[in-house]
Amino acid sequence: MISPRTIDLVFETARVEEVIGDFVQLKKAGTNFKGLSPFSDERSPSFMVSPVKQIWKDFSSGKGGNAVAFLMEHEHFTYPEAIKYLAKKYNIEIEETEQSNEQKEQQDERESLYLVSEFANKYFQNILHKTDQGKSIGLGYFKERGFTEETIKKFDLGYSLDEWQAFTDEALKQGYKLEFLEKTGLTIVKDEKRFDRFKGRVMFPIKSMSGRVLGFGGRILINDRKAAKYVNSPESDIYHKSNVLYGIYHAKQSIAKEDNCYLVEGYTDVIQFHQTGIKNVVSSSGTALTSEQIRLINRLTKNITVLFDGDAAGMRASLRGIDLILEQGMNVKVCTFPEGEDPDSFAKHNTLEELSVYLVENAKDFIQFKASVLYEDSKNDPIKKAETIRDIVNSISKIPDRIKKEIYIQECSKIMDISEEVLFSTLAQIDKKEFQETNKQFKTEQRTFEVIKNQQPVEKINVQYVLERKIIEALLLYGNKTEDFEDLLLKENKQGQLVLEPVINTAKVFEKIFLDLQDDEMEFSNPQFKTLYYTIIDTLNQNPDFQLNNFINSADSYISNEITSILMEDEQHALADWERVHIYPKKKIDSIAQFVSETILSLRCFLIDQKVKEFQQKTLQNKTGVNKSILEEVKDYSSLKMLLSRKLNRAL
Repeated sequence: MISPRTIDLVFETARVEEVIGDFVQLKKAGTNFKGLSPFSDERSPSFMVSPVKQIWKDFSSGKGGNAVAFLMEHEHFTYPEAIKYLAKKYNIEIEETEQSNEQKEQQDERESLYLVSEFANKYFQNILHKTDQGKSIGLGYFKERGFTEETIKKFDLGYSLDEWQAFTDEALKQGYKLEFLEKTGLTIVKDEKRFDRFKGRVMFPIKSMSGRVLGFGGRILINDRKAAKYVNSPESDIYHKSNVLYGIYHAKQSIAKEDNCYLVEGYTDVIQFHQTGIKNVVSSSGTALTSEQIRLINRLTKNITVLFDGDAAGMRASLRGIDLILEQGMNVKVCTFPEGEDPDSFAKHNTLEELSVYLVENAKDFIQFKASVLYEDSKNDPIKKAETIRDIVNSISKIPDRIKKEIYIQECSKIMDISEEVLFSTLAQIDKKEFQETNKQFKTEQRTFEVIKNQQPVEKINVQYVLERKIIEALLLYGNKTEDFEDLLLKENKQGQLVLEPVINTAKVFEKIFLDLQDDEMEFSNPQFKTLYYTIIDTLNQNPDFQLNNFINSADSYISNEITSILMEDEQHALADWERVHIYPKKKIDSIAQFVSETILSLRCFLIDQKVKEFQQKTLQNKTGVNKSILEEVKDYSSLKMLLSRKLNRAL
C-alpha cells in the first residue's frame, strides 16, 4: 500500500499540464492549454487543460479529471500505478509493500499481462548483464553494434538464453501463471509442452508512451534459414502493433520540443540515433506504417521526416505510408542515405553535428522526393511517365489544405515538366471521384440512420437531471461564497390569496441550497448526484477551506467526468470562440445569487408539475368519482406554481 502522505505529496507536486504535455502537444489558449483529443480522431482541438484548476476535459469523448485520471484513461494504469508513475516523474520517494503470490493472482487479466511483461523485461536484462551466456553472446552483439553500456541500460536491452524453457520455468517459479505467459506470447504452449518464444535472441522491449512494457522484439544471432531474423510479440490485450511506435517513450519530449519526428524502420536505427544525440526518432518496428501510429505522432507534432536507406525497392514500398501521413494534414519530408548506408550505420560513423547537417541538407519535401524516385524509372517511357504524374497528383489529393494542394501542384508542374492546367484538371477528376464515392457512402449511411431514427422514439430531455446538475455546479463553484439572496415567503393576503413576499437574507451558497431543499423535502433522483451533494454539504459544513481537488482525486470516473464538465464549462464556450462573432456569454460569477435562486425555483416548479400529474393520475384511477381533497391540492399547487413562475418571469 502507498502511504496517504506520499499520495498527498504526489497530488501537490504533479502539474496536470506537464503530465499531459508528455503525451499530447498542447498550445497556449489564454490561461489554459488546448490540443487534439488523445481519445478520439479529430482535426479541431477539443481537449482542454486548465493549469489554474489542475484538471483536463476532453469535450469530444466527455472524459475528464486530474493528472491521475488522465494516466488511468490514457495508459490504462491502475490508481497505484498512476501514483507511482507521477512519483517517479517528480522524484518523490514512494513506499509500498511487496506483492504476495496470492495478490498477484487477484490482479485482473490485463494487469496480469503488464506484470508478466515487466517481469520478463527485468529477467532478460539480468540474463544479459549477469550470466556468462548473456555477456558473451548478447552483450557482445550490442557492443559490436557500437552501443555503450549507458545506451544498453537506457533502452532496457536484454538477452533470452538459448534454452527451450529457461524463461518460462523461472516465471512459473516466481508465481506467474502459464495462462498469462501464453497470452503475452512470451511462452508458446503446445499440448503438454511449452517453449520460450524468444529462445537465443537479443531482446528489445517495446514500451508505451508512458514507459509500460507492452511486448518485445527479438533478433536471432545465428544464421538459421528456417528461423526469422526478427520475431515480435503476438497481438494481445496490451500489445497492438499497429498502435505502437518503438522509441516513443524516450522520444516524446524531444519530438514536442523540436516540433519534428524522424521516422525510421528498425530498433537499432532508433537506438543509434539516440546515442548520437538525436532523440526525436521512432520506428514502426518493421511493420507497415498505420494511421494509428501517425495519430500518435500527430499529438506531439505536425512534422514528420521519413528516413530511408539506399534500397530503392524498400523506398517504393514505403511511399504508401506517406499518403497516410498526408491524409492527416501533416507535413512530410523524406531523407535518404548514401547507397549501402542506413540510419543505424550512418549515425554510428558520424558525429552529432555531421548527422544534423546531413539531415537538414538532404531532407526533401515529399513531392520532390516522390517525383525523383518515380521519374528515374519512367523518364524514357511516356506511358510510365503519365502513370507517375497521376500517382503524384493522387498523393496531393490526400492533403486537406487547399493552399498546400495548389503549391504542390505548381511544384509538380516544374519537376515533371507538365502544365499546371493539366495537373489541376487531373486533381479535379480525382477529387470529384472521391467526392462521389464519399457522397454515395454518406447517402447510404443517412438512409440507414433515417430507418433507425424512425424506429426509435425521440429521447426527451431529463429536466430534473439538468436542474440537479446545476445545483451541484453551484455548490462546486460557489459553495463557500456569501451572497445576498432574495427569499420568498409564502403568505396569505387580506383577501385570503397566496402571495410571495420577498425578504433579503445573507448566507453562504451551500447553506442557502441545503435549507431550501430541506424545507421543500426535495430529494435528488440521480443517485450519483445525491451522494455527491451530501458529500459536498458535509465537507463545506466541516471545512471552510473547501478544495475541489479533494473531490476529483477521490471520485470515481463517472463523478469525475461530471465534475470536470461542470468546472470546464467556460472553457467549452471558449472553444466555440463566441466573441469572434460578437456573442458574449454571461458569466455566472456576475450573478451568483440569481443563478442559485433561479435553479432552486425551477426545480420547485418542475416538482410541482410532477405532483400535479400524480394527483391527476389518482383522479383518473378513482372509480368512485372526483375526490374533492385531491382537487383542492391540485388547485393549491397550481397557484403556487403560478407565483413561482411570475418570480422567474415565465409565462404559463
